[in-house]
Amino acid sequence: MGINRKNIYRHYRQAAKDLSLKAQIEALHQEHPAYGHRRVAWHLGINHKRSQRVMALYQLRPPRRSSRHYSTRSTTRHPYSNLLKNLDTIKQPHEVWCSDLSRFVYRGSIWYLASIEDIATRQIIAHRIGKRHDSQLVLSTLQVALASERKPSIFHSDQGNEFMAQRCTQYLEKQAIQVSVSDVASPWQNGFQESFFGRFKQEFGDFNRFDSVGELFEAIHHHVHYYNHQRIHTALKMPPTIFGELNFPELCLQ
Repeated sequence: MGINRKNIYRHYRQAAKDLSLKAQIEALHQEHPAYGHRRVAWHLGINHKRSQRVMALYQLRPPRRSSRHYSTRSTTRHPYSNLLKNLDTIKQPHEVWCSDLSRFVYRGSIWYLASIEDIATRQIIAHRIGKRHDSQLVLSTLQVALASERKPSIFHSDQGNEFMAQRCTQYLEKQAIQVSVSDVASPWQNGFQESFFGRFKQEFGDFNRFDSVGELFEAIHHHVHYYNHQRIHTALKMPPTIFGELNFPELCLQ
């Protein structure tokens, strides 16, 4: 009939390939349940258009969890400004750390997670969980971060009272660290931490699924480790720790 043999088998073979990729994506979602089509493609080493097509074909969607927005009370009674506006690029680890707090609810009880992120590598340097969003939580997180014997030139946060508390700003200044703050009502100026907490709450899942607060805290610590060491960061196309080891082997945290 003058028909090319490839045309007879092409559709069957494509369907078989799609089913094979579907199985790979489903297996990948067991370990990385929040991966969209781009990170699936990077992980599997395939074109992102192919992963997007197959995920749409079989309705494979990463889990997503809506989160409530929480804001802290700001204070403008301080001498600090946004020092990041004067920086063209941040090229080295421990040049700038940024920090923020986020609230979560476990079985009716409110808790707060504080974290400190290195902007160059996107690595979470330190994190702490507390019952109160106060300067003590910020200070204890700072002390954990500085125990690594690394310190930044600049520490950036929003203008929350807990960050602008005298005990925190004086502690930073004694360490010869410059204090930088976002402008009032400008959360995008601390966008790295805003992005981290937004993704964290989406990917972590239901806080109430744990039988005890101890199990919850352990899971949070595990997720931060997963974020640093295993989860592909979309801006880096690899996990933060691997990015640091490849680009700054002499400076990154162990």
